[in-house]
Amino acid sequence: MARATRRDDWGFPRWRAYGESSREAAKVRLCDRHGCTEPGNCPAPKSPNSPERWYFCQEHAGEYNRGWNYFEGLSAEEAAEREAAETRTADGYTTSRHQQWAGSGDGSRSRDELRALEVLDLEVDADFDAVRLAWRRLAKQNHPDVRPGDTDAAARFQAIQAAYDVLRVAEEQRQWKPAQ
Repeated sequence: MARATRRDDWGFPRWRAYGESSREAAKVRLCDRHGCTEPGNCPAPKSPNSPERWYFCQEHAGEYNRGWNYFEGLSAEEAAEREAAETRTADGYTTSRHQQWAGSGDGSRSRDELRALEVLDLEVDADFDAVRLAWRRLAKQNHPDVRPGDTDAAARFQAIQAAYDVLRVAEEQRQWKPAQ
């Protein structure tokens, strides 16, 4: 039986994990950024849809991700199709819908609602009465009966209608939501 030495002790406090030998050198992968001596423990793809990876330290991984274009090489239609396909399959995240980003700050508005408020030229904290007044005012200004033959006004009218529908549905969902 081997005699226990100070390097192989099992006493406390423990400085090594179970099964780890003190005699082996620890394998550390260095950052792939030229000249960096930090451990590279953040994998990043070398190109879209490629299994090959760079391994960066946290600082260089952040720098790499800031310049990453997920839709590089795709046309606008292909990028929109890919985004729609990925959001269609994100059903597992609907339980955390209340934690959506880009809300009004208190999480009460979704990203779509904020876009709709921009179309209606309203502030983020506008109530539904202000939404209704802005919708009526803008709809009267851009209605196709008021401006016949103006295609820009017709497009603005459709955008105003869509924005109002988004905000109306969201308001109805808030009204019917049970108190917790």
